[in-house]
Amino acid sequence: MIYKRGKCKLGSDGRCKKCGKRGACGLYWYKFMWQGKLVRESTKQGNDKVARQMESAHRTSLAKGEVGLRERRPSPTLAEFIENRFEPWAKATFEKSSPKTWFDWYRVGLRAVGSYKPLAQSKLNEITSETLAGFAAHRQKEKLQVSTINSSLRVLRRVLRLAVEWGAAESSPGIKLLPGEHHRERVVTLQEEAKYLSAAPELVASVAAVLCDTGLRPEECFRLRWESITWANGRQGTLLVTHGKTAAARRVLPMTPRVRGIVETRWEKAGKPIEGWVWAAPTRSGHIESSTLKKQHAKTFETLRQEAAKNEQKAIRPFVLYTLRHTFLTRLGESGCDAWTLARIAGHSNVSMSSRYVHPSEDAVLSAMAKLGGHKTGHSTNQTKSNVVAQKQLTQ
Repeated sequence: MIYKRGKCKLGSDGRCKKCGKRGACGLYWYKFMWQGKLVRESTKQGNDKVARQMESAHRTSLAKGEVGLRERRPSPTLAEFIENRFEPWAKATFEKSSPKTWFDWYRVGLRAVGSYKPLAQSKLNEITSETLAGFAAHRQKEKLQVSTINSSLRVLRRVLRLAVEWGAAESSPGIKLLPGEHHRERVVTLQEEAKYLSAAPELVASVAAVLCDTGLRPEECFRLRWESITWANGRQGTLLVTHGKTAAARRVLPMTPRVRGIVETRWEKAGKPIEGWVWAAPTRSGHIESSTLKKQHAKTFETLRQEAAKNEQKAIRPFVLYTLRHTFLTRLGESGCDAWTLARIAGHSNVSMSSRYVHPSEDAVLSAMAKLGGHKTGHSTNQTKSNVVAQKQLTQ
């Protein structure tokens, strides 16, 4: 119900001494009971119709809150959401556990998104597939590689999905990656590997050999610690990977004799420490980084090029250290390893990532079919023999 609170003080002429109007000019209030509690508020209005509408709106708002409905919050812009919520989360999550993921992926991608004002200044609920296509087209005009553009699109897709998950947006538009992205398909041959290791400095050669025999990501190798090395397990010992791109990166890998020799030699030179970085270096992180090996890696190929020119031979085509991981996984797939085992060794979060390394040969397919033994195809050995006898009788 609504009621009027406060009345005019009438003068001798019948008008209010405050407002000058005839009659009462007090403001309307409303009051009602809601879930056993008295609700009473002023409308600050002198019109009874407006006051009744405000009372009805208040009742409606309370009803929505009771059934779990809420008034829509104003949608933030993409730039505001990234600055206030997403970037602090990504930095806190990955800066220490996986620095490469933060510095080389998230931070670079977020800067690319923020530099495109039509997208950054759009509200989350107003972003459409057309807006995203405009961002991709803008990146293409900058003559960037498809892999670089797709990397920023993946970061943007992650941002928008988390916006929906955290309640900042109602839905996330679909993001289509650009076709034509070049994947690492370079595989180092055994001869190229031997030449590279013989020409490389000790530190680069040691890291490269470990990558060739374990399939570790370079940053996983750089972050190995002595606490993660076990000399007794397995035939040659094992190493534990504790940090990586995803949760699946945490895994235990057996050491090959070559890896065991490299790691044990470093351990003895370091005074057989119980803890610490395996590849310790005077860097901010305390261990070697990609930049630590960059010059020595490039110098190795220059040395190989000069030797090849001197001997009138073809020089080794340069490759990045990550190529050695791809080489290991390719060799593992060619050896007959199944996709699930390969995924466990590689630390892949999805077996589909590992399946591209597995290419069953014709012999492997025939061997798999032979294991069925005939019983799963609906034919037994006795039935096959009876069919042959029956066929001979018909032909006689």
